[in-house]
Amino acid sequence: MDKKVYLSIVVPIYNEEENLPILYKKINEAVENLFNQEKYKDKTYEMIFVNDGSKDKSWQIIKELAEKDPYVIGINFRRNFGQTAAMAAGFDKAQGEIIITMDGDLQNDPEDIPKLLEKIDEGYDVVSGWRKDRKDAFLSRTLPSRIANWLISKTTGVNLHDYGCSLKAYRSEVAKSLDSYGEMHRFLPALSKIVGANITEIPVKHHPRIYGKSKYGISRTFKVIVDLLWVKFLIDYRNKPLRVFGGFGFLFLVIGFLTLFYLACQKLCFGQPIGNRPLLMFGMLSFLTGINLISTGIIAEIIIRTYYESQGKKPYVIKEIVQKSNGQN
Repeated sequence: MDKKVYLSIVVPIYNEEENLPILYKKINEAVENLFNQEKYKDKTYEMIFVNDGSKDKSWQIIKELAEKDPYVIGINFRRNFGQTAAMAAGFDKAQGEIIITMDGDLQNDPEDIPKLLEKIDEGYDVVSGWRKDRKDAFLSRTLPSRIANWLISKTTGVNLHDYGCSLKAYRSEVAKSLDSYGEMHRFLPALSKIVGANITEIPVKHHPRIYGKSKYGISRTFKVIVDLLWVKFLIDYRNKPLRVFGGFGFLFLVIGFLTLFYLACQKLCFGQPIGNRPLLMFGMLSFLTGINLISTGIIAEIIIRTYYESQGKKPYVIKEIVQKSNGQN
């Protein structure tokens, strides 16, 4: 009897040639022990390594693994599209009921995979890892990350300690419904709120990087803040952009109208000159700003409707997929 794919492990890879063989071995050990259990006897798994335009030998290693191991799928991008695009490609390819994402730098520990699945079994749709004992430089990575996590939690209403941890588990229908563009991978739990996902987090292990160099720095904190504005818009106003633009537009319109009405009364009733008054400029600017914001809201509504009625393009281009047939469904 063919076994059904239950677990898909998605690993974005960028210049991790030294870490890849070790990571593959560790994942294999963790999942083989897991799927030897009675509850998983009719189920199987797959590992999806997405090469995000690596400049080292990462793709050659992935290709060799996929050619000899039927449980490995290798996806090779034409160029570097970013971690979010790599995760999106993994989500699209994944056949499992549960999808687990993790980094390829050996800082996430595959031994935590069973813990994530146990939490999923409790009824959660998204389980996020929390690097409670983080092994990174405090000033350059840990402190900025804590600030970013606090901002994201307060803004989105999804309270997690560690948005930046790539080790996460998703129900497939949730992961595949997410819009993964730009650098949205860190916001995926918050974006899951849009589809009504039940979200939680658990502490996971974190190891210091041994091989290779980190691709992240303090500059990413500023990118997080910019992206956070977009996420807030998606969560609260994704299907109703006119409300946010129209609300601010109406406010400026009223302020401008009242200011101009006051000046008109001053001119008509009391004969006071108003041509050189700064208040006139303020009133005109507020009135025009209000009109522009309302117009922007209407245009955004049209774009949103067009988006939902048209076929979206993928945020990546695949050059090659390598997969050895294993006879599984």
